Amino acid sequence: MKGLRKYIEKIKPRFEKGGKYENWHSVFESFETFLFVSGETAPKKGAHIRDAIDSKRLMSVVVIALIPAMLFGMWNSGYQHFLSLGQNVAFFQEFWHGFIKVLPIILVSYIAGLGTEFVFVYIKKKEIEEGFLVSGLLIPLIVPVDIPLWMVAVATILAVIFGKEVFGGTGMNIVNPALLTRAILFFAYPSKMSGDKIWISGLEKGTGIVDGFSGATPLAQAASTTHEQLTQHGFQFFDGFKENAINFYDMFMGWIPGSIGETSTLMILIGAAILLYTGVASWKIMLSGLVGAAVMGIMLNTFATPTNPYMALPFYYHYVMGGFAFGLVFMATDPVSAAQTERGKWIYGFLIGVMAILIRVLNPAYPEGMMLAILLMNVFAPLIDYYVIRGNVSKRLKRVKVK
Repeated sequence: MKGLRKYIEKIKPRFEKGGKYENWHSVFESFETFLFVSGETAPKKGAHIRDAIDSKRLMSVVVIALIPAMLFGMWNSGYQHFLSLGQNVAFFQEFWHGFIKVLPIILVSYIAGLGTEFVFVYIKKKEIEEGFLVSGLLIPLIVPVDIPLWMVAVATILAVIFGKEVFGGTGMNIVNPALLTRAILFFAYPSKMSGDKIWISGLEKGTGIVDGFSGATPLAQAASTTHEQLTQHGFQFFDGFKENAINFYDMFMGWIPGSIGETSTLMILIGAAILLYTGVASWKIMLSGLVGAAVMGIMLNTFATPTNPYMALPFYYHYVMGGFAFGLVFMATDPVSAAQTERGKWIYGFLIGVMAILIRVLNPAYPEGMMLAILLMNVFAPLIDYYVIRGNVSKRLKRVKVK
C-alpha cells in the first residue's frame, strides 16, 4: 500500500490545477479518496466530529455485507440450472455456471452506472459520488439470472439519471436507485421480470429441460394455491418437481428459484449482522418491518376467504419468500431514502412490512410486494419525519407554556 500511496502522490500534480489532466481532477480525486482516507477534515471552527470514517468506507461495509448473498446466489443459479436438466454435478461446477452467468450482470451494472456518473462528474466538476458502489451490486442481486444485459444497462442508466442526478446526486435522491432500476425493468419489460420461466438459467429456451419441471417460485406457488388444494393439503411447495416437496427450512436456506441474491434468508441475515454490528443500518427499521409484516399477515389470516386462499398463508412464510428479507435489510435501511428521525424509523419500517404483505396477498397480478412497498414509503419518508418533528416541537412548546 505504501508503494501505491507514493505512486498516487507522484502523479497527483498532473491532475491538479495547471496540470496536464486538470479537467479530470474530480475523477482522480474520487479514486484517491476511495483507496485512502482523505486528509481533509471539517472546518476548524465550530463543533464537528472528525474520524477516519467517510461515506466510501460506509458503502464498502454494505458491499462486504452483500457478498454472502452474492456468492450463494451464484451457486444457487448453477444448482437450479442443473436441477432443471436433471443432472447431479459437483458443487464447483454449479458455482462456476452461476459465476459465469452473474458476473456479466455485475459488470454491466457497474459500467453503465459509473459511466453515467462519470459524465455528470465531468460536467459538474465534482468527485464521483460513492453511492453507486452499493447500487451497482444491489441491482444484479435483485434481477433474474437470464435478464438480457442490454436491459440492465438501459434501466441502470435511467435510474442513475432520474433517481439520483436530477435530485442532485447521492444524498439527495428520494428513492432507492437500485429499486428504481428494478421498477423500470418490471414495468418496461414485464415478460423478463415475472413468470415461472425467468428465474432459472436456460429455462426459457427449454433445451434439455426435464419433463415436469417448473420454475415457479414459492411465492408464485402460494399465490396460485386454490381453496380446494388448501383444504386438502394446506400450502404445498416444491423445488421444481411437484413430487419434491420443500419446507420452511429449505426456503430459509435458499435453494429455491428467485432473484439472484434474494433466495437465501440465512445469507441475508449474515449481511444484516454485519450492518448492525458496524452501525451502518438501522435495527429499528428492520425490527419494525418484521412486526408490520406479522401484524398484516395475522390480520389477513383472520379474514381469509375461499376466494383468496393466499390470505391464509402463515405470516412467517412471507419472511423467507420473495424479496422481503433482502429488501428489508439492504434497501429499506438505505440511510438516504429512509426516514431520518428515530420515531420515524419505527413508523417507516412498520408501514413497509404492512404494505409489502398487503400488496402481495391482495394484488393477484403481482405476488411480490416488497419493491413497491419500499418505493412508496421512500416517497412518504420526508412526510413521516416532518410530522414526527412537528410533534416534538408541539410537545416542547406545551412544556414551555406550562412553565
